[in-house]
Amino acid sequence: MRLSLPLRIAGALARRTPGLLIAAALLAAPVQADDPPPFAARAGLELARGAAEAWAADAVLVYVENDEALDGAGTAGRWGYLFHSATLDQSRAYSVREGRVLVAENLAMKFEAPPVVADWIDSGPAIAAANQAARAFLEKEHGRLSNMLLMRGAFHEKDPDQTTWTLIYTAPGAPSLFVVVDAAAGKVRRTWRG
Repeated sequence: MRLSLPLRIAGALARRTPGLLIAAALLAAPVQADDPPPFAARAGLELARGAAEAWAADAVLVYVENDEALDGAGTAGRWGYLFHSATLDQSRAYSVREGRVLVAENLAMKFEAPPVVADWIDSGPAIAAANQAARAFLEKEHGRLSNMLLMRGAFHEKDPDQTTWTLIYTAPGAPSLFVVVDAAAGKVRRTWRG
């Protein structure tokens, strides 16, 4: 998994999910010069899940993030998946690109998070919902989608058990826009600038 957020965004995320961003930065693998075919987040899940279940039978998915740039359809050339095993008391990250696992590493720090729901919407529908809420930011600030992450409990204070996609839009010289989308219903739950 890689980390490409500007420092002001990283600081905001670190306050909500301490340690996760540092772990993601440590797990980055070199990117090849050519662009791989992009794919939606769910397309790499089974490969990552198979590797995770070989690592630990009780591995559960707790986090997903784009590891390379996103396009407007919700696809990226590489996605990162984080699994947790209660039996091993460890978390392990997998980065999938071009139909193979590029990175498979245990986190050096504790990261216990609840598993995401099984029926989460894919990255494309999440972007479609978020882009409606971000339309003014995209047009006025000439913003772009920088990152999207799927997890449970971090950014939806009213319902911390809800699995959500958090989409982070950036623009030069402007505070970033965060859009939280319910990953089951595909509805925007909150937005904020920071």
